[in-house]
Amino acid sequence: MKKDTIQKHTKIANDIIYYIYKYIDTDINLDELSENLHVSKYHLHRVFKNEFGKNVYESIKSIRLQKAASLLLTNKNSTITQIAKMCGYSSQTAFSKVFKDKFFMTPKEWRNGGYNTYVETILTKSQSASSSTADFSSLKPTILKMPQMNCYYIRHKGYDRSIKETWQKLQTWTLCNNITEFTQIGLHHDNPTIIPLDECQYIACVVLKKELKNTSLPTLTIPKGVYAKFDFSGKYGDVLKFMHWVYFNWLVSSGYETTTNPSYAIYHKNHFLSDDEEFSLSYYIPIGV
Repeated sequence: MKKDTIQKHTKIANDIIYYIYKYIDTDINLDELSENLHVSKYHLHRVFKNEFGKNVYESIKSIRLQKAASLLLTNKNSTITQIAKMCGYSSQTAFSKVFKDKFFMTPKEWRNGGYNTYVETILTKSQSASSSTADFSSLKPTILKMPQMNCYYIRHKGYDRSIKETWQKLQTWTLCNNITEFTQIGLHHDNPTIIPLDECQYIACVVLKKELKNTSLPTLTIPKGVYAKFDFSGKYGDVLKFMHWVYFNWLVSSGYETTTNPSYAIYHKNHFLSDDEEFSLSYYIPIGV
């Protein structure tokens, strides 16, 4: 396959997954999406399957369920029916069935404490996170409104040390284009404390001061909104442990609700590009009341 064809297919696949995440709370219309992308519905499905290894409908289902799993814990004042609708399900009955198939318990059982065993199992899959001694109990957030940010990015499947290779590719791109001023962002469309680490979609992003023309990298928009910002430093493994703490300790007891927008980290020192695997970052969790 020619390089330009590969780039076109990558862009189509990335546009599809970005659309899904952006409109996950709606009845996603693939006919409309194929028209917007100027490709046939058949081509849309084929390109997506080749890029991500599963079909579009499987991805939509997986993304909806992980969003719902988070919202069930954080949005205490929302009923299960309301959360089902927030994640694109037309009825609680349909939602409960697919939720149990995925997490081996009903939404009510998950909300009432069943999540503890499931998420602990996910955490133990990362040896570095399991052995982390970091303590976040005294960490306090700053609440602020963040602007919309336009990013150039490379998508990575899996949440592990292999992310370094993706960041190196993005670093090479900045060097080849003589870019010296940029912000590095790790975008978490998937929550690695709920979704198996090898299934997570992690996105390495850079925000530039000036837009580039004629570049092979795709772009995405990080939505504006109100976020809880946590500033901290540490070593590889501490971030996943932090995410576990912030979602299942701080957020659950904070009184805030989260939204379907993705969380993200702005790196001041990127551990994926540091020989000592140490980082300094600001982590942003989308919140509401």
